[in-house]
Amino acid sequence: MTDFEEVPEFSKDVKKLHKKYNSIDGDLETFKKALISELPNQLSGIVRVSNLGQNVKIPIYKARYFRCKTLNKGSRSGIRIIYAYEQNEEKVTLIEAYYKGSQENEDQKRILKYFQNKSM
Repeated sequence: MTDFEEVPEFSKDVKKLHKKYNSIDGDLETFKKALISELPNQLSGIVRVSNLGQNVKIPIYKARYFRCKTLNKGSRSGIRIIYAYEQNEEKVTLIEAYYKGSQENEDQKRILKYFQNKSM
């Protein structure tokens, strides 16, 4: 069974998105169920985040295809979810959620804050 955790900033990200996209909570639950069914493989539209340096040993992923009912654009909604997957522990840590129109890329400082020098 896969466990899900959230860094504190993730909850704030979702709260911020909820103001504009009120279906985000349910959409996130659907995403989690889909992710569980596909781990350790990846869903389509998932890419590994690069350029984090050698001190980040745990794989960090970006979900580029996230279905948001409010946006009604299918999987190409523009919402991005950043997460870490620790296969040995069967744990997914949700790190960041954002709309790509308001932010270009993931917050690498946040990723490094939680995953730099953490081993698998």
